[in-house]
Amino acid sequence: MLEEKNDNLDQHQEDTDGNGTETILNATTATHDDLSELTQPEAVLIEADATTATDAIAASNAEESEDETLKERHEIPMKDYDALALEELVEELKGFVSSDKALAYKDHIEEIKKAFLAKYNHLVEEKKEEFLAENQDPTEEFEYHSPLKSQFDKLYSQFREVKNAHFKSLQTNLKNNLENRLAIVEELKELINPQANIKDTLKHFNDLRERWNNAGAIPKDKYNHVWNNYHFHVENFYDYLHLDREARDLDFKHNLELKQKIVARVEELVLEKDVNKAFRELQDLHKIWKEDIGPVSREHRDAIWNQFSDLTKKMHDKREVLFENQRAVELANLENKKAIIAQIEVLATEKVNAHSQWLGQIEKVEALRTAFFAAGKVPSEVNEETWSQFKNAVRNFNSFKNSFYKDIKKDQNDNLAKKTALVAKAKALQESTDFATTTPIMKQIQEEWKEIGHVPRKYSDKIWKEFREACNHYFEHLKEHKKEENSEEVAAFEGKKTYLESLREFQLTGDHKTDLDAIKLHIENWKGFGKVPFARRHIEGKFNKILDALFEKLSLSKKDTDMMRFANRMDQLSESNDSRKLDSEKIFIMRKIDEVQNEIFQLENNIQFFANTRNAKKENSIVLEVRKNIAIHKESLDVWKEKLKQLKNIKIEE
Repeated sequence: MLEEKNDNLDQHQEDTDGNGTETILNATTATHDDLSELTQPEAVLIEADATTATDAIAASNAEESEDETLKERHEIPMKDYDALALEELVEELKGFVSSDKALAYKDHIEEIKKAFLAKYNHLVEEKKEEFLAENQDPTEEFEYHSPLKSQFDKLYSQFREVKNAHFKSLQTNLKNNLENRLAIVEELKELINPQANIKDTLKHFNDLRERWNNAGAIPKDKYNHVWNNYHFHVENFYDYLHLDREARDLDFKHNLELKQKIVARVEELVLEKDVNKAFRELQDLHKIWKEDIGPVSREHRDAIWNQFSDLTKKMHDKREVLFENQRAVELANLENKKAIIAQIEVLATEKVNAHSQWLGQIEKVEALRTAFFAAGKVPSEVNEETWSQFKNAVRNFNSFKNSFYKDIKKDQNDNLAKKTALVAKAKALQESTDFATTTPIMKQIQEEWKEIGHVPRKYSDKIWKEFREACNHYFEHLKEHKKEENSEEVAAFEGKKTYLESLREFQLTGDHKTDLDAIKLHIENWKGFGKVPFARRHIEGKFNKILDALFEKLSLSKKDTDMMRFANRMDQLSESNDSRKLDSEKIFIMRKIDEVQNEIFQLENNIQFFANTRNAKKENSIVLEVRKNIAIHKESLDVWKEKLKQLKNIKIEE
């Protein structure tokens, strides 16, 4: 830039016929009215921090000058997109892309893309680790498809197409505008000609200013250079042409008033609470100062510029304080995220040995993951490092978790083999009509199924469906069979009801053998009718009462009578298939056996006691009584044992 200006100065020195020294002095002071990077030796007169503030604004304005769409990028504040879920990021992107000002939100869209891809890639890594943990087959390749990713790619492609078309058109326009502005600068150089008519020169100058204002944006890397040269030659025109001094002074005065108004407005902005809003307006004021307002008289140039520059520095300092406060928040967020990462790292070392416990660990990590994303921004220089530490912590936890499930994978495969065998067994029996034999087997199969643990998830639904269908098929057949049996039971009840009425008229003949055979025949006939419905089993009690009355009239031994009654009752229980009552009867008999045996043991001990006494002879009558009781108890014991034997031989239909 300095070389370009020196070239212009040399040329002008020749044109002004010996007035070059004054020209050079004015050229250096004119640059104080400029917002570009100062390269002349006199620039050291401006404080370095003020220069930094103005240069930062100049660079931003140069960028916006190149692309007018960037002017609107300040309308929406930047969100913490890292804290949003994938679904929310897609919705944000959709809102920006569908807008007719999508290019103004370019920075937002790129931040959304960065946050989305980071989270999505992390999700894919986790899914792949889970896949590798569950699939040992090396030929099976990992695939993961997400409708959200497809939607995101489609939206971003739309934005990219719009952006590419925009920048292609923009580059062409920038190139043409640059050529036009450079041509205007060249024409400005030629205006300084002492032999030219002043009125014509002034008219030409105004035409050039009008063309310059309408020339459009130029590339930002050329922005400062071209503007500096333009203003340099405009100031030369004002200072060195022999114009109408009154008109020139009025123009200087008007420009000074405009710049003073800008200074006054900046003084107000310094007091504005919304620093970001004030700084954005300050950028606009800098652009107006530079691009829209002409020079002021030499005596005011340094003063007005220094005043404007000092205020800019104050605003810049306030913004830096805001940034420092934001940085303090970001540092606090960083500490919070580090604490979250540390908690995940601890969970990645806590060994648990049950699936239910792992579900609790997974829930904790999910809560910490949510907290991490909601923790807010961290300083940009450590953002990648923090994100990497978080991913590694979660990855280590997942690896630790997957190692547990790898260990139980073999058990699950063993369980799968066991359940597959049960499915095959159930299918083999599902058409069986031997219900008495098959039903307990099918029930046992179901109990065994319950005892077997989990199988691999991808087989779980399929194998359960096959097993359930086989069992349901068999028990539906059993249900139909029982419906048929119910009609037979009703018929058996009607038969027993009629038979019971005829039995009431039965009379004993008095002949023991004849009467006993008749009673046994009645019992066999009664059994021949079969089972009756459960709700009508009271008829069995009526039959038993008649039998009890007949047995009372017979001269049977107590043992025979007792056994006949017991056999008849057990037959009825057997027909009823009431396993609970049979079990209760068995327990009762076993207790009675124990009681009788204990009683016999006690009596035998008593005999031994009496036999060892000195007066054993006198005790003979007592001993005989005890021996008689022992015999009675042994007879009772034989009866109870016979009952138990019969009971054990009873088979219950399942």
